[in-house]
Amino acid sequence: MSGTVDFEVDGFVATITLNRPEKLNAVSREMARQMDVAVARCNSEDIRAVIFTGAGDRAFCAGTDVKQLDEFDTIWGIRNREDYCAAVRRIRRPVICAINGYALGGGLEMAMGADIRIASETAKIGAPEIKLGWIGGGGMAVHLSRSAGMSNAALMLMTGDPIDAETACKWGLVSEVCARDALLPRAREIAAAIAARAPIAAEHAKLNLDAAANMPADHAMRYELDLQTVAFATEDADEGRKAFAENRPPNFKRR
Repeated sequence: MSGTVDFEVDGFVATITLNRPEKLNAVSREMARQMDVAVARCNSEDIRAVIFTGAGDRAFCAGTDVKQLDEFDTIWGIRNREDYCAAVRRIRRPVICAINGYALGGGLEMAMGADIRIASETAKIGAPEIKLGWIGGGGMAVHLSRSAGMSNAALMLMTGDPIDAETACKWGLVSEVCARDALLPRAREIAAAIAARAPIAAEHAKLNLDAAANMPADHAMRYELDLQTVAFATEDADEGRKAFAENRPPNFKRR
């Protein structure tokens, strides 16, 4: 079985679930194509936060289904295969990744494409590609070096050995470590808090963070000011100020 990518919406919160637990949610080519559909829904529907997780309690995702790599006739075909890691980075809404077990290879690259990561206390996080003779190609080195530092990234990339959840939290790869049963409730709590905020401003915060990571500092600061100016021009900003003056919760409408 090639598995599925399940998509559910509850209010303003979408949940994307990699559903292939018997294979540690390893991503098949069909699942990679389904990820593109899920991303398109996130970006086109009135969704304000996205939870991303895996089915079962053993794994978030063990990466690419390695056996399917034999389907490609050429190295160029592998180079241009379905890029499920990039799909996560195309989601314009804030993304919370709930790492419920193994996050390995492409699974870790997907998780690192999320904005906020939390992990169960049983999570194992690693870049094991070197043990098979290659390296990650979905942003592994970029994400790990920026979040965990060059030395920690090198340790993971060059040994291929996984780290536990507490180490991942200490290194900055995840924000929180939760008991297994508390992981999804905590992800929903974070998603609900974000969904209650002004959605345009939340998406601007995501753009702002991306700029901070990728632009020279002075350019990123000017871009931040531009984003703030656009946000000030929205009806939601007017509503936020009125709600503050009237001492009531705001009713944001993405306008």
